[in-house]
Amino acid sequence: MLFKDIIGQEAVKQHLAEMVQHNRLSHALLFLGKEGSGALPLAIAFSQLVICQPTASEPVADLFGGFTPMQSGPAYVGPDEIISQSSFSRAEQLIHPDLHFSYPVIPRKAGDKPISTDYISEWREFIKQYPYGNVYDWLQFIGAENKQGNITAHECNDIIHKLSLKSFESEYKVLVLWMPEYLGKEGNKLLKLIEEPPPNTLFILVAESEEQILPTILSRCQLVKIPMPDDKEIEAALLSRAKASPETARQIAAIAEGNYREALQLLQHAEEDWQSLLRDWLNATLKGGPLAQIRFTAEISELGREKQKQFLRYFNHLLETSIRIRVLGTEKVHTGDQERDFAVRLNKIASVSQQQAIIEELDRASYYIERNANAKMLFQALTLKLYHIIQNKTLILNT
Repeated sequence: MLFKDIIGQEAVKQHLAEMVQHNRLSHALLFLGKEGSGALPLAIAFSQLVICQPTASEPVADLFGGFTPMQSGPAYVGPDEIISQSSFSRAEQLIHPDLHFSYPVIPRKAGDKPISTDYISEWREFIKQYPYGNVYDWLQFIGAENKQGNITAHECNDIIHKLSLKSFESEYKVLVLWMPEYLGKEGNKLLKLIEEPPPNTLFILVAESEEQILPTILSRCQLVKIPMPDDKEIEAALLSRAKASPETARQIAAIAEGNYREALQLLQHAEEDWQSLLRDWLNATLKGGPLAQIRFTAEISELGREKQKQFLRYFNHLLETSIRIRVLGTEKVHTGDQERDFAVRLNKIASVSQQQAIIEELDRASYYIERNANAKMLFQALTLKLYHIIQNKTLILNT
């Protein structure tokens, strides 16, 4: 995986390349980026850049400020040139002996003490198919269903063992630890190794939530913040990689808000008529009464978790569009005619403060959906909350 395979992130890529080139690399890095930002593929591309640096016989300054033997010739190979290195093919396939991974796993059967290596074949295939996938995608990929993934004490012991060995081919050993949020207190087993690693050992932690990482681990890492790609970058990726039509790519990019994983999910269900479903919900909420609300709740609870989240995200997108129209005017907000008309109608239903209150409720509902909340109960409660927020605004959204 090359830096050019990562959507956007040009400033971060340049910063990372310069860290390697000028020997300013910490022994423990934390790549912090929200779902869909590309933090994981960027970490993998960076680990391959480090692994594929040429080895040699003459001592030169190494990445960590000491000295290490390197061959005559260039001491640094850039992100786009590492493809010429003999080690790149193995690194790209994630089979390089000095490139290690750790991630949440599940026991295959009762009593198992699984480690990441047990799932390495599945991991390689997952990264190949879903480089922007989240932990839910990964756990479903390995058949977790409702099981909770973990990075266990047994895994920590395996990490310590693997990194205590000398490197095989590269000057460096690299561990990419994805989702350190899944480390419980047993993560403290890694503190000494992270703080005082063996020579030429690099930890790359990849996380979505800084607050859920053990503070003792967080304090030992150099933070690398991964921003969300902008809408234009997502739109371009949908056009070139997913072969979406220009209009579909533009609309999805606006809704996804930089989350390429979400953009692909939306593209997969691009034919879903979220607007009609939303119109039905609002009419049931404001005018239909309890029976209409119950019917809607039953209908949406059958959609499944991913579609429920996409539906709420679409509602959020329309509310945000409504607010922009209110502030900037319809002529300065670029969106489809149907969306613009619906957004204008939303402005007649609710004030800015009411719209903001609804956005907060939708975000909260998405959070609970992600954590397997009962869909019927959640949407029934959400319907009542929406009614109370806009109870004095009862415009019917006609087709």
